[in-house]
Amino acid sequence: MDIHDSTSVLQVPFRPGRLPPGGGDGGRPAILHILDHSVPIHSGYSFRTLSILREQRKLGWRTVHLTSWKHTAGSDEEETVDGFHFYRTPAPPAGQPTRSGLKEAALMRALARRLEIIVERERPDVLHAHSPVLNVLPALWVGLRRGLPVIYEIRAFWEDAAISHGTMAAGGLAYALSRRMETFAMRRATHVTTICEGLRSDVLARGIPGEKVTVIPNAVDVETFAMTHRRDDVLTGQLGLEGCFVLGFLGSFYGYEGLHILLDALPQILGSLPQTRLLLVGGGPAEQALRDQAARLGIGDKVIFVGQVPQARIQSYYSLVDLLVFPRSSMRLTELVTPLKPLEAMAQGQIVAASDVGGHRELIRHEQTGFLFPPDDPRALAEVVLSVAANRDRWDEIRRLGRHFVETERNWGRSVDNYHRVYRAAGALAGR
Repeated sequence: MDIHDSTSVLQVPFRPGRLPPGGGDGGRPAILHILDHSVPIHSGYSFRTLSILREQRKLGWRTVHLTSWKHTAGSDEEETVDGFHFYRTPAPPAGQPTRSGLKEAALMRALARRLEIIVERERPDVLHAHSPVLNVLPALWVGLRRGLPVIYEIRAFWEDAAISHGTMAAGGLAYALSRRMETFAMRRATHVTTICEGLRSDVLARGIPGEKVTVIPNAVDVETFAMTHRRDDVLTGQLGLEGCFVLGFLGSFYGYEGLHILLDALPQILGSLPQTRLLLVGGGPAEQALRDQAARLGIGDKVIFVGQVPQARIQSYYSLVDLLVFPRSSMRLTELVTPLKPLEAMAQGQIVAASDVGGHRELIRHEQTGFLFPPDDPRALAEVVLSVAANRDRWDEIRRLGRHFVETERNWGRSVDNYHRVYRAAGALAGR
């Protein structure tokens, strides 16, 4: 199945009811999630997926899970991780096309074949395809053949993510084709969900009816985060952070995260607050460039690159940080998409400062639940950091308001409950 084949097939009208629903599992609705990747790979994408699956099971739904061949951790066709059974799509044999376009078409063909097998085995009530668009086109093809509704969950647009990683040029032919594929998929899907209002606005601007689009926002499981501020004294000593004001970033080092802006701001911060240290936990494509930048600026001894740490240890590193900084650069991706990390920080009672991009504005209310500064401006970033450091008397209030925001508006139970309306509108919960 290539893009042209799928386009012609997807003109077929939706015909529900050709498969017995629910796989005979006591009448519980069965949701087949089609994913780019999953745990054991650690990413915001895989953690959002796990949270959705846990909450859907609490609602009494049966969840089935299939990843594309872009999931590269392991080679088994089936795998159980964290109590969830995942079907995998086998990686292509040697000799598969590597050119852009041909590679994506081959991926979609392989995913469609695997999806046919899983649908026959599991008898789902609905196909729930998550970004990127390469997952939803096979789902639409199989869904129409099998008479199953298809939900398209947009976490980010494929073309925007490709630009941020440097694999696609804005305004190029590939970019235009990707946008057309996205819009095509939205129109053919039974329902569309997005993770934030920024993405929803973009979907509506493409002519998709508002009643067909639902926001399922990023959230956190507040019960897994404790509001504790006691530092890990042993780790503090190991990293040489005694008596320091610690700025921190814990996550993946991509260019769009704007960590280079934070490094550019650090000399100004050090000029007024010389005991400042920057703790960077994680790794990614931008790591070497950041190390080189720190050396070039003469602040290499003020920046601590920790590397990747086990999830079980991450709380200890959070405990060392006085102010978490999220300096995302302004670009289409960051203006439209909300990240998870600021929510996790607020759930722990952490103080957060973030660039004033659209994705952050949906999460942070300036001087209430955190602080915002103009994006791509090291001087403005430094001024906000120094202001926060000088006004510690407000920290407890900011912590309390941030935690309250997460507890009341951004918890996973409340977020996932929105799928009731989505699946019911698609006919997947009829009579249940």
